[in-house]
Parts: sequence; C-alpha cells; structure tokens
Amino acid sequence: MGYYETSFYGLLTLCAGLLASQPTRRNELKKVADSRKPATREDRHPEIYWYQVYALVMGADWIQGPYLYSLYRDEHALSERVVSSLFATGFLSGAVSAYFVGALADKHGRKSICMIFCLLYAMSCFLTIVPVLPLLYLGRILGGISTSILFSVFDSWMVTNFRMLRLVEHGCDLSRTYATTSIVNSLSAIVGGVVSQLLVRITGTKKAPFMLSAGLLYWALQLIWGHWLENFGSKASEKVSKTPEKRSLWTTLKQPSILALAFASTMFEGSMYLFVFFWTPTIKSVQKSSGELPYGYIFSSFMASSMAAALIFNIVMQKRPFKYSRLLVGILLAANFCFAKLAGPKTEDATFWLFCLFEACVGMYWPCVGYLKGHLVEDESRAKVYSMLRIPLNVFVVLSLFIAGDSKHFAKVFSTCSMLLTASFGVVWAASLKENMP
Repeated sequence: MGYYETSFYGLLTLCAGLLASQPTRRNELKKVADSRKPATREDRHPEIYWYQVYALVMGADWIQGPYLYSLYRDEHALSERVVSSLFATGFLSGAVSAYFVGALADKHGRKSICMIFCLLYAMSCFLTIVPVLPLLYLGRILGGISTSILFSVFDSWMVTNFRMLRLVEHGCDLSRTYATTSIVNSLSAIVGGVVSQLLVRITGTKKAPFMLSAGLLYWALQLIWGHWLENFGSKASEKVSKTPEKRSLWTTLKQPSILALAFASTMFEGSMYLFVFFWTPTIKSVQKSSGELPYGYIFSSFMASSMAAALIFNIVMQKRPFKYSRLLVGILLAANFCFAKLAGPKTEDATFWLFCLFEACVGMYWPCVGYLKGHLVEDESRAKVYSMLRIPLNVFVVLSLFIAGDSKHFAKVFSTCSMLLTASFGVVWAASLKENMP
C-alpha cells in the first residue's frame, strides 16, 4: 500500500473515531427532563429529508466535477482557451443571476426554486455531453445559475424551515445541523469520486457521470416535491411579523458584520476555488516518486480531512466555548498559514499535508459561516442576501483566473491568497469588536 493510500485510510479511521463521539439529537432530548417529545429508535429525525436531498444534489455535483475538464479536452477535443472560456462563462452566469435568483426565491418560494434547480442542473448535464459549442456554452450558463441556487437558496430554505418548525424544541441545533450538512457534503464527495471513476472505467466514456448526475437530481426533485414545506421571504414575514419597520436589502448589506462576512467569504471561498484549479499542478511539480500520482486517493484524503474537521467542529461547538466569529478568525489564520507555506519551497509530503490542513479549514468554515449568516440575516430577505454575497466571489474567481493565466503561476496565486486572507481575518476581527457578532 502506497503513502497516499495509507494516509487516506488513516484519515478515514480518524473520522470513524470522531463519528462515534458525535453529539446527537436523542442525547439532547434526554437532557431535557420535561421534554414532551422523547426520542425513540422509531422516531424519524425532523431534518432527515434535508440531509437526503443535500446528499443527492451535492453527490450530483461531485460526481461530474472530476471529469468536466477532461470531457471538454479529451472527448470533445476543445482547445485550452475554449475550455477556460467555458469555465469563465459558468462563473459569470452565477454572478449575473445571483440577485435575481435570491429575489425570486424569497418572493415565489424557496422550495419551488430548489425544484427548478434540479431541472436546470439536469439540463446542464445533458447539454455538457453534446459536442456542439453553442450548446456547451448554454450548459455552462445553466450550470452557473444552478450553482448560484445551490449555495444560496438551499441554505435559506433550511434555516427558515428550522425556525418555522421550532426544531430546537425537538432536540435540534442549528450549529449541529450545519456541521452535519458539511459532513454529508464530504461523504458525498468521497463516494462521488469513487463512483465516477468506476463509471468511466466500466462504460469507457466520461459522459457517464453526467448521466448519473441527472438521475440523482431527478431523485432529489421527487424528495423535495413530496416532503419539503414551502417557505418564503418577505411574504412570510408579512404574515408572521407585525413589526412595522423592516430592514431593506441594502440596509442589511451595509451592516459591518455582513460586510465583514461578505469580504471573508469572497477571500476564503475564492481561495478555495483557486486551490481546486491549482492543487494538481502544484503537487505534480514537487513529485519525487515515479509514475502517475494516485489523484483519486489524494482527493479523497482532502475530503476526509474536511469531514474530520466538521466532526471536530460538531463536538467542540456543542458547548460553545468561544464565539463563532472568533472561530472564523482562527480558520482564516490557519488558511493563511497554508497558502503562505505553499507559496515557498516545499516537499511533496509537506505539500500534501498543507493541502489536507486547508481542507480541514474548509470543513470548519462551512458550518461556522453558515451559523453566522443564519443568525445575522433576517428570514424575509435571506435568499436574496445569500445570493448577493456570491456576486463578488464569482467576479473574484474570474478575474483571478484571467490574471493568473496558466497553471504554472501557482506560487504567485498562493502568495496572493495568503495576503488576501490576512486582510480578511483582520476585517472579521475588527467587525466582531465593533458589533456583537455570535
């Protein structure tokens, strides 16, 4: 067994140990002596359909991810320039559609928009396997819109549903929900990578993962249709709240805490997307062993690191030993350390473990930022605000890829990411001192 295989199984063992130590809803209900809803083995978890749908939609995303570039280059025989243009089209589509996606979700219902996501993303999958350039561009446009929905409207539905059904009374905790969601995402990535590789090996074509992805999206659509409750933004607020004064969208976005989160999210998630583009050439540049690197095991190790961090987050933040804003500062500092080291001289082993450490930061980042946004953003405009926060992220990634040029300049890219992350944790720290952030 090689070094990377051993590392992967070691990380999986760590995840198994942490999983056995997780706080659960059943244990929380046992602590409440006067609980009228004691949990039993037959009791269905009130968020089970959220986790099922999220596993399916993220699985659909992860299954096609490893082969999108390869499909364009190898089977469709597109040039590097055209492939870069297709990727940039997806990010620009996400940026342009962000505001409209959030506004439509808040007005017409988040469940409905999530169902539309399943249809749009499935159409994107079908268009991606057709080697006709205009259709490929249309596929990336639909993919960009779908990504905008996935990372804004789904979260908005979950948080509002959590509060609408008063799930705290059922032993649930929003922080634990976000952590479990991050764990589900990591598991979907690990399984998706293995399944997509098997599919390509069996069928002999890189189109197969996209077909399976469309099937998973149809399955998710059925679950959303049959089991999710609809919730809205301003309409719901008008029915429930009698408070005459409501924050406008721009008033919300101008809050120092929201601005700090927006800046930190753009810098961290932008660095994360750049990491996705540059990790392969980086680790290949320091490779000492002969032969092809086991990219599948390396990628799975990253995802196992992310999952382990999310499991640790769940255990540590159960007792709230410190504020989430302080934890976010620590995550940004750790990510800054990773990129600063990656920008300099390094060995193959050090590069691998620095990447694993950054993925651990990612595993803690998602539940931490999700919890902060869940508490700082009001339900009446949640999807709209979440979507707006993604606009600078998409613009940042497109500009970064344009400026970076090709994959040979990864050291400069990592150095820039380090400087931007330094600025981001300073902004979050200043905002947390000025405002009472959770």
